[in-house]
Amino acid sequence: MYKYETHLHTHPVSACGHNTPQEMVRAYKNQGYAGLIITEHFFNGNTGCNPNLPWADKVTYLLSSYKNAKNEGDRLDFDVFFGWEYALQGSEFLTYGLTEDFLYKNVNCHLLDIEAYSALVRANGGYLAQAHSYREAFWVKHPFPVAPHLIDGIEVYNAGQPAEANRKALDFATLHNLPKQSGTDAHSTDLNYNGNNTAGGIILQNRAKSIQDIITAIKGHSIECIGCV
Repeated sequence: MYKYETHLHTHPVSACGHNTPQEMVRAYKNQGYAGLIITEHFFNGNTGCNPNLPWADKVTYLLSSYKNAKNEGDRLDFDVFFGWEYALQGSEFLTYGLTEDFLYKNVNCHLLDIEAYSALVRANGGYLAQAHSYREAFWVKHPFPVAPHLIDGIEVYNAGQPAEANRKALDFATLHNLPKQSGTDAHSTDLNYNGNNTAGGIILQNRAKSIQDIITAIKGHSIECIGCV
């Protein structure tokens, strides 16, 4: 059994992050996780990136947290995979399975609407999951899931969400037969930072050799969602 975090932020690439990538890797290693996916806020979200930088420099900045985490993970025999969190009017979407080259080539892809962004991600072999749907906050314009055909999966447990919001997301996923996943949405090494008793993540039967192994397991409904009821 191998536990993987699917949703976390670090300092300073995400403006809301409190700990460095290396500190986050060590914290999850100490909690018995086998690995994690770095999902820093994209340039249309709560990024720590200077908006005036050229596109290539923005991408390099985004990648820096993953590379720092990966180096620490390699030292500790801990898996680190790359992703990010695209945002649109407060709704956010975890994006996995794409490469550095994809980002460098697709200049200003953060400006696309969700329909165009979804099409671009999936045409290039990526995976898109809506995070913390039904979240209510002043910056969230539409606190509901998008049309199910626009996403590959949905977060049905988020450690920072109220139980009722998580339950609604689970009901939505079940209704539309969407792959389900769980994540902490961690911003610090305190994995219970929002007061919940259970950090999130997924459990795989086999250790992931690549992000594609995780994507395949989620899409195949062959994972266990930590925190789900």
